[in-house]
Amino acid sequence: MKQTTYQICTNCIMDTSDPNITFDERGWCDYCRNYHENILPDWHPDETGEKMLMPLIEKIKLEGKGKDHDCLIGLSGGVDSSYVAYIAKEKFGLRPMLFHVDAGWNSQEAVNNIERLVDCLGLDLYTEVINWEEMKDLQLAFFKAQVAHIDTPQDHAFFAALYNFAAKHGHKYILTGANYSTECVREPLEWHYHASDLRQLKDIHRQFGKRPLKTFPLADIFKYKIYYRYVKGVRVVKPLNYIPYIKETAMNELVDKYGWQKYAHKHYESRFTRFYEGYWLPQKFGFQKHRAHFSSLILTGQMTREEALDRISKPAYDEKTIAQDFEYIAKKLDLTVDELREIMNGKNKTYRDYKSNMPLISLATSVLRLLGVQKSIIR
Repeated sequence: MKQTTYQICTNCIMDTSDPNITFDERGWCDYCRNYHENILPDWHPDETGEKMLMPLIEKIKLEGKGKDHDCLIGLSGGVDSSYVAYIAKEKFGLRPMLFHVDAGWNSQEAVNNIERLVDCLGLDLYTEVINWEEMKDLQLAFFKAQVAHIDTPQDHAFFAALYNFAAKHGHKYILTGANYSTECVREPLEWHYHASDLRQLKDIHRQFGKRPLKTFPLADIFKYKIYYRYVKGVRVVKPLNYIPYIKETAMNELVDKYGWQKYAHKHYESRFTRFYEGYWLPQKFGFQKHRAHFSSLILTGQMTREEALDRISKPAYDEKTIAQDFEYIAKKLDLTVDELREIMNGKNKTYRDYKSNMPLISLATSVLRLLGVQKSIIR
């Protein structure tokens, strides 16, 4: 039953800004219950986890013999993907190719971090630059659609380009930075709908876009979950779930070893995402993604609930920077500040207002969970 009055979890800081959240008699939310009942019992970020992971690492090495690279890593410049690149080379002795998607929104920190890792680790980097006119048109379409998930164009470009490249060039293993340590509390669909739902992306673009997406990377969730996995043999590995991974410790290690640069919050390696998560989403929709991010850190012992409540009560970044970002985003999208503000003041909509594959995605997710695929080391 949907909540009608405000309530916040007594264990983490998720609240009724997720309209589908539920609470038990203790005041614990369903995210906390899911963590303790379904994630924690099978999560081993220690010697046990590493022993589970090592046979797969050896298999990747064996199958990669004679090739220039034995795996592929999507690198954003953020801490998760950066740390995966580091441990893949230095801890596990793998020979990854680094793959970066430039969607036009990289921050200075992201550019620096990618350069530092490539140079210091001596790894090869392939960068796919998205056609800016197509990216801009799609990005504007999502703004005009008045949905909360305006980061979908960037997210879709990232995963579609990575999977398409892997399938085309015969890379059988993709290592990602996805992890329970910082992501055990997933963002509600109301806050950020599936970026992999190509049906919704095309519907929004059809209604509000003006330029054909001739080169923009596209891949439906079923293409990479089924066709790429079972026909092309592309497998996804999440090594951070099988070793100790503490966000602050990992960042400090990267800083000390490689001159890596920190950024304020999760995903802020993208200037657009900083604006979207830090300002647009909370101001226009009342959604604070940091609730999910901080709640993950609370559950995994990296932040106290009191610290999280204090941080969530403050603006994500200062008003001067917000104003600069607002002007920057508007100008980059060929809008005036007033035009962007007019969109911001428009009537909010949700993913339900547009065509989607949500029924099929829900069914497929249920099937994968029943088969145990969602909890396996490899996908």
